[in-house]
Amino acid sequence: MSEHQPTWSRSRRLLRRLRDIMAGPGSAQERLDQVTTLIASDMVAEVCSIYIRRAGNVLELFATEGLRKDAVHQTRLMIGEGLVGDIAQRAQPAALAEAQTHPLFAYRPETGEEIYSSLMGVPILRGGRVLGVLVVQNRSQRSYADEEVEDLETIAMVLAEVVSSGQLISPDEARADNAAGRPLRIAGVAYSPGLARGVAIVHRPRVTIDTILSDDPVAEAQRLDDAILAMQDEIDAMLRRPDIGSAGEHRDIMETYRMFARDRGWRARLVEAVQSGLSAEAAVQRVQDETRRRMSQVSDAYLRERLLDLEDLTNRLLQQLAGENSRPDDLPDDTVLVARALGPAELLNFPEGKLRAVILAEGSASAHVTIVARALDIPLVGRLDDVLSQVEAGDQILVDADNGAIVLRPGEEVQANFELAIEARHRRRQAYIGLRDRPTVTRDGVAISLLLNAGLLVDMNRLADSRAEGVGLYRTEIPFMIRATYPDVDTQIEFYRQVFDAAGGRPVCFRTLDIGGDKLLPYFRSFDEENPAMGWRALRISLDRPAMLRQQLRALIAASDGRPLNVMFPMVAQVGEFAAARKLLDAELARARRVGMALSQTVAVGTMLEVPALALQLPALLPLVDFLSIGSNDLVQFLYAADRGNPRIEGRYDPLSPPILTLLSDIAAQCGAADVPLTVCGEMAGDPIAAMALIGLGFRRLSMAPGNIDAVRAMILDVDSGQVAHYLDTLLGSTAPSLRTRLGAFARDHGVSV
Repeated sequence: MSEHQPTWSRSRRLLRRLRDIMAGPGSAQERLDQVTTLIASDMVAEVCSIYIRRAGNVLELFATEGLRKDAVHQTRLMIGEGLVGDIAQRAQPAALAEAQTHPLFAYRPETGEEIYSSLMGVPILRGGRVLGVLVVQNRSQRSYADEEVEDLETIAMVLAEVVSSGQLISPDEARADNAAGRPLRIAGVAYSPGLARGVAIVHRPRVTIDTILSDDPVAEAQRLDDAILAMQDEIDAMLRRPDIGSAGEHRDIMETYRMFARDRGWRARLVEAVQSGLSAEAAVQRVQDETRRRMSQVSDAYLRERLLDLEDLTNRLLQQLAGENSRPDDLPDDTVLVARALGPAELLNFPEGKLRAVILAEGSASAHVTIVARALDIPLVGRLDDVLSQVEAGDQILVDADNGAIVLRPGEEVQANFELAIEARHRRRQAYIGLRDRPTVTRDGVAISLLLNAGLLVDMNRLADSRAEGVGLYRTEIPFMIRATYPDVDTQIEFYRQVFDAAGGRPVCFRTLDIGGDKLLPYFRSFDEENPAMGWRALRISLDRPAMLRQQLRALIAASDGRPLNVMFPMVAQVGEFAAARKLLDAELARARRVGMALSQTVAVGTMLEVPALALQLPALLPLVDFLSIGSNDLVQFLYAADRGNPRIEGRYDPLSPPILTLLSDIAAQCGAADVPLTVCGEMAGDPIAAMALIGLGFRRLSMAPGNIDAVRAMILDVDSGQVAHYLDTLLGSTAPSLRTRLGAFARDHGVSV
């Protein structure tokens, strides 16, 4: 540690002098002027400037040493404009030896900065919000060291407290141009379904750090240890909650979260920061800022999401150090939590029954908080980018987590209509319940099998209630994604056995690992690919890493305990790939026989049809498979060369277009002629209008998300499959981009519930 001492000593000296200035006499502006002079001198820079964010996303030059003084309060940049605006927009530091040649450099002649070559800047952050930018500049081409960037970030932490204090600008100014008081509808993404209304509670767990420096590192280290132990006890208490239970992915997530809280490497970095002269609180924040900066540069989406767990731990630890209670008190009975992002444990802070819904500025379907929300049946809408700048604590909010939208500050008429929607949803659900025991047979006597798509044990809880005949698609990768390490064979056996048990004798079709693309494992090395959805993923990885696939197949065979086993391989593009995968399964079945394992008399092996090329190989494929499942999401994406995650082309290509329906009709005809069971397990199967079209094309097995089964069943009971088939015959030659409108009109004209 001794080699760091000179850097620590310089940093501590600078921070002490900053603290003295902040606590000294004079106005906030006068103290800010002194700060720029001090920083420029200590960091051997000709310029130090402080830009403060004002209403309208404007950065205003508030203080400078080195630039022209008459530019103060006159020079302004928009967020994203110039290098300073880019630092604010990205909330990331920048260090450039030759700033003026950078394409984002914006010259302001009134500042006199044309003589300065290099630039280093960091955002001034508080509670995840950019309050301004701190910049130093030099005439010469200077390569700034990482330690200098970190020092400037620590200084920015001190400045953040001053900027947010309200002494420089009014605290209300940042909200002056918001749509406060006006009704506002914001569209996002539905992650956990449901409808809810309630009062907004804005989740800003940031603890104010009053003391940045400490003269007693030993005492601060002890405070840190005590707080960590108290936090660990708090997490242990969460795991004892009845609604967490003893099994399921949400339980695994909380166990992994507890493991993070006990991570020695994290604690070592905290102790090192304390030894540098920071207080325990400042050390926690410093380590988190460093982690946030590094993680934001990682391309792996899963690893970036794990930052949320660390954010939650940081906030909990700061609350312990401050002696604050992390469990909210005095909450309204209809709380709607609004946050940028959440860790999985934060939902468990709220008293049971009070949290009606969650709204996130960020979020994803695989985020830990999403899985926990689904397990607790809490509606959740995410990807609402500007929600934190639009909502105020106490606002009334309507949450439509079925369609991924919210309404802020609704008027009386909107509230009344939403109440009607809630009542209608309740009546519809009650009506659906009344249909669950009826056979899923069309009006003209065609039986349709309804199956579930699942990927979590919590999804299996819906199997009995929905009266689904089984699981048409079990995504095995999700349990791999939420773990910190690769599960061994015994761990996999135990998990798959729980799935078999939860199925209660109904068939389950296990899809082998479909990783890669947007589904990455935290312990699996990822590679940069221009088109990851069409790259090294799914069966391509499994065939290149056959030991991984054999372990999974071995676990599935052992977990079946003699029960029927259905295995499906994803992303097959050539018949030879399926044959190679089936050969590995045959080898594992032979091994199981040699060791005397109880084997099922029924082992069915199939493939997903997602790659259009495979549809051209059906004559060679069908004699080899026991069943076929169409993944309509990827099939449409690949057929139209349209990334379904790209918002610019979202909705441009409808699965109900004539080319897609013609292809599906041909596949259904070939499978029917070969007597090969055929299932659709993409989003089309769960859309009542699309499902109606599939029935008309000859599909008799539909697998969908649990929440879609009731609506599709109601459609089936109303429809005459022959009438739909005849109507489609008149439409498939159309050049229209979509047949959705015509099919919807057909449903209304024939009294079909869609």
